[in-house]
Amino acid sequence: MRCGRCARLSVDDRKLDVLRAIVEDYVATQEPVGSKALVDRHHLGVSPATIRNDMAALEEEGYIAQPHTSAGRVPTDKGYRLFVDRLSTVKPLSSPEKRAIQTFLDGAVDLDDVVSRTVRLLAQLTRQAAVVQYPSLSRSLVRHVELVMLAPARVLVVLITDTGRVEQRIVDLPSDADDALVGELRARINALAVGQDFATVEAQVTELTDRFGPEDRATIAAVTGTLLTTLIERHEERVAVAGTGNLARYGQEFDRELEPLLSALEEHVVLLRLLGEATSPTPVRVRIGSENAQTGLSATSVVTSGYGPGELALASMGVVGPTRMDYPGTIAAVGAVARYVSKILAAH
Repeated sequence: MRCGRCARLSVDDRKLDVLRAIVEDYVATQEPVGSKALVDRHHLGVSPATIRNDMAALEEEGYIAQPHTSAGRVPTDKGYRLFVDRLSTVKPLSSPEKRAIQTFLDGAVDLDDVVSRTVRLLAQLTRQAAVVQYPSLSRSLVRHVELVMLAPARVLVVLITDTGRVEQRIVDLPSDADDALVGELRARINALAVGQDFATVEAQVTELTDRFGPEDRATIAAVTGTLLTTLIERHEERVAVAGTGNLARYGQEFDRELEPLLSALEEHVVLLRLLGEATSPTPVRVRIGSENAQTGLSATSVVTSGYGPGELALASMGVVGPTRMDYPGTIAAVGAVARYVSKILAAH
């Protein structure tokens, strides 16, 4: 019995080697892979007849398919999924790539610059379309709230989060206010808000108006109302995209899939759905073909990772491309960039 089980495992492992070779060749050549090509390019240690039998078994089990009348086979979504799930090692980034990540991202001057550099770097490293979500306001902590008098009846409200995200709103006051009142309001807001999450801030700032005299409450309400609007009603999340031109290099077979993908990349709601909600900075997640619920993206794979300064991810980043992407290299790049951006935010 034990020997029989070993034999079955050996056959499974051998078929996995064949599948791995088919995936690698198809990604590299964009051409269906035949048994002769596998014999010529890979040292699988078995006869051509055995490889043909293994390919037939893989096809019967739905891991590869024959797209045309040629003898070649291509991986299916199920085949890519098995390939990704059984990756024993992820292609390590080279030392120059690691140095490039560090050098490029270390030069960022603020959060907007971090996101802009990150999305361009991901597109360059993976040669896919890259998407980076800005850190979510709802998951951030308040670092500081600044109130700046622009005119006697106009105040600029500046909200700064622990990730460096900055939101600004101009408030037109119902009547003129003086520096003393604005200064007192600034101090009270920061005493309540600094270091707190937004749910806590909402509850405490809502009660702040009643702590001022009746003559000042309309002014206080205008400022705190704008602050709460910034905190609570900012449902639309910002997303940066780069590298869409990379998708044109995948040839005619991907051309028919390109239009719906490009349309999806223009819709931030769709992008956020593609990225998914990250709950922790790791691990890297891969959704292949039909695993993407978005209509029209059945030939697309999405590789994503959460990022953030601690155990809780504040946002997601990732790349989008055809299912025949270089999964080991893409997974390594997304994971490495996400880890480095997380370190930047932690040190911010």
